[in-house]
Amino acid sequence: MILLRQKHLIAIDLDGTLLTDDKKISLTSKKMIVNLIEQGHIVVIATGRSNRMSILYYHELGLNTPLINSNGAVLHHPLDKKWGNYHTPLNYNTAIEIVEACYELNSKNVLAAVHDSVYLDQYDKNIAHFYGHQDDAGDKSFVVGRIKEKLKENPTLMLLYPDKNHVDTLTNTLNDLHAEIIDHRNWGEPFHIIEVMNKQMNKSEALKQVADYYQIPRERIIAFGDEGNDLEMIHYAGIGVAMGNAIDELKSLAKYVTDTNEEHGVASFLADYFKMNLSIAEPISKKQADNL
Repeated sequence: MILLRQKHLIAIDLDGTLLTDDKKISLTSKKMIVNLIEQGHIVVIATGRSNRMSILYYHELGLNTPLINSNGAVLHHPLDKKWGNYHTPLNYNTAIEIVEACYELNSKNVLAAVHDSVYLDQYDKNIAHFYGHQDDAGDKSFVVGRIKEKLKENPTLMLLYPDKNHVDTLTNTLNDLHAEIIDHRNWGEPFHIIEVMNKQMNKSEALKQVADYYQIPRERIIAFGDEGNDLEMIHYAGIGVAMGNAIDELKSLAKYVTDTNEEHGVASFLADYFKMNLSIAEPISKKQADNL
């Protein structure tokens, strides 16, 4: 690869990409990102997670850049409120129609997120645990009860949990209802979860806003991902990189395929692209160490 000295914008997905399977950022990846930031490159997280589920990693990397949450439906700067907070949610009435469709099919559960608040139709300890909710914590941002009654505003996104035999039926219903204004993705086996968002937004749309802000051209944008919610971002980036553990569709679309998330795939590609040393045994500066 050709080493380019110009400033790059590097967008990195979290789950299955930067994070290992135990949801951690490896020391190798941290070192690589800190080095690139010190060289003047811009690193942003672009994740399907909400702010509450990603801000820990943002601070762990010592970032001072905008954060792309909820697959692009939320774009904000955690450390600079003047930067703006962009929210492109689903229409409330549309959301209620979707909830009613789930009720008619006796879906196992329905979740609606409004920024960092979570509305869950029926309590599920696995879902609650994923969102960091504790039963005795008095977390008012986690509301359990019939969403049709509890939800009062436009949701950032929705997660639908149909019976596996009803996945196709619900997918077709979503297409019939509002194909022109909503986008939905089936998480597939073994989850049988359908994610629903405003069709106007995805990770690439949010990344374009970030790129415009920093005046970084498309050819100097590097993006990493592994799943269907990364397709638009990988296609948009001049340097789209699929992880070794990515779905086949993303690998076919990406310009490059790197190692898996368990093999420091993000750091490995960046080391190759920028001609850097990947070895974790290499001495680092005190400033770098303080950021790890």
